[in-house]
Amino acid sequence: MRRVTLFLNGSPKNGKVVAVYGTLSDLLSVASNKLGIKATSVYNGKGGLIDDIALIRDDDVLFVCEGEPFIDPQTDSKLPEGLSGSHTDWLTLNVGGRYFTTTRSTLVNKEPDSMLAHMFKDKGVWGNKQDHRGAFLIDRSPEYFEPILNYLRHGQLIVNDGINLLGVLEEARFFGIDSLIEHLEVAIKNSQPPEDHSPISRKEFVRFLLATPTKSELRCQGLNFSGADLSRLDLRYINFKMANLSRCNLAHANLCCANLERADLSGSVLDCANLQGVKMLCSNAEGASLKLCNFEDPSGLKANLEGANLKGVDMEGSQMTGINLRVATLKNAKLKNCNLRGATLAGTDLENCDLSGCDLQEANLRGSNVKGAIFEEMLTPLHMSQSVR
Repeated sequence: MRRVTLFLNGSPKNGKVVAVYGTLSDLLSVASNKLGIKATSVYNGKGGLIDDIALIRDDDVLFVCEGEPFIDPQTDSKLPEGLSGSHTDWLTLNVGGRYFTTTRSTLVNKEPDSMLAHMFKDKGVWGNKQDHRGAFLIDRSPEYFEPILNYLRHGQLIVNDGINLLGVLEEARFFGIDSLIEHLEVAIKNSQPPEDHSPISRKEFVRFLLATPTKSELRCQGLNFSGADLSRLDLRYINFKMANLSRCNLAHANLCCANLERADLSGSVLDCANLQGVKMLCSNAEGASLKLCNFEDPSGLKANLEGANLKGVDMEGSQMTGINLRVATLKNAKLKNCNLRGATLAGTDLENCDLSGCDLQEANLRGSNVKGAIFEEMLTPLHMSQSVR
């Protein structure tokens, strides 16, 4: 049985005596366990690579490495004190298993208040841990550390393709490289694709409609349709809650049971649209045209426009039996010849509203503001009980 003494590459200290048996792979496995490394190759004292266990003799002194080139321990130990790694401006960092060689001045001078500067400004102050090669151990990501080190070298932010800028930003914050943080935040902002707030066109929307089953609810909440031509389309049961439908052409569209809650319909055209059972709570339809619209559902489902802004709308000739317009604003609106039988207009602002020719039988006008409202040619008389507060 042969025995050999194993040392870490470049180190003449802390050797381990082991027995040689089996194959070279067996020896590397023993060396890994004894020295606490991942041994990949073995050299003799003269730097010769041993690739066959038969070349090893009894009492040989061998040096084990993890893939790095052979380092002669005798040459390394004879370096003058002024050139030794622990006393020179040059030093090596082991960042997450990857080695970086730089100077102390690089780490200190550009950002004197950073963590790196405090770590290496005064030798031994932080008690930095070193590996078997004397490299200072830093448990961070090497791919994100490299751009930071290069920035400290030449002052320019250079990041290779495939490196996430957010990762580099987090490392810069960790090490306290304040000037680099500003550069990275600008770079990240510039790298983001511009937000697309352009309105959805009729062609795009029709494509979505054709791909959606008739009975399914299409989710369009908060989308921008400003100025789009959606006339004569089947828009039943679609969720337009908080959507931007300003200046849209919705003439003759079927919006039965659609959800238009808090939607912006200002300036839109909804003439002759089918609005049976529509939900328009707190929506904004100021200046819109809703002439000859049908809000009346034969099944009894009532359209709900409670709290809606309907200033200046033109709803002439619309069928609105049982509609809920409670606390809505209809100031200066045109409601000539509308069917408002059984409508809820309690607390509604009807100031200067033209209600001539309307059918208000059983409509609830309690608490409504009818200052300046026109009630000419009414189809049915307006009873005092309908408007008493």
